[in-house]
Amino acid sequence: MSDCIFCRIVNGEIPSETVYEDEEIIAFNDMQPQAPVHVLVIPRKHIASLDDITETDEELLGRLMSKVHIIAEMLGLANGYRLVANTGEDGLQTVRHLHFHLLGGRKMSWPPG
Repeated sequence: MSDCIFCRIVNGEIPSETVYEDEEIIAFNDMQPQAPVHVLVIPRKHIASLDDITETDEELLGRLMSKVHIIAEMLGLANGYRLVANTGEDGLQTVRHLHFHLLGGRKMSWPPG
């Protein structure tokens, strides 16, 4: 999608501080970090939100989830991390491209928000 900022990052039209990438997934530093480590992990394929996942996306999402701990390890998050997916307006999803916030580098608090 030409108007999707994350699709533009995937296509190299907007620079990002990439920390991991492969043929299906890219992870990059969040521009407004909420923790010492705050990385966005996204599929290269445009999927608007968790609500838009179809059966054809199951393998891709499984692969993405299986890479999270590898990315966390690369970022030095041996003591734990939080993975968040905001979905929809009430969930405060601001970019309509499925993305997961990988947060760490400090003790997280609860409730989160």
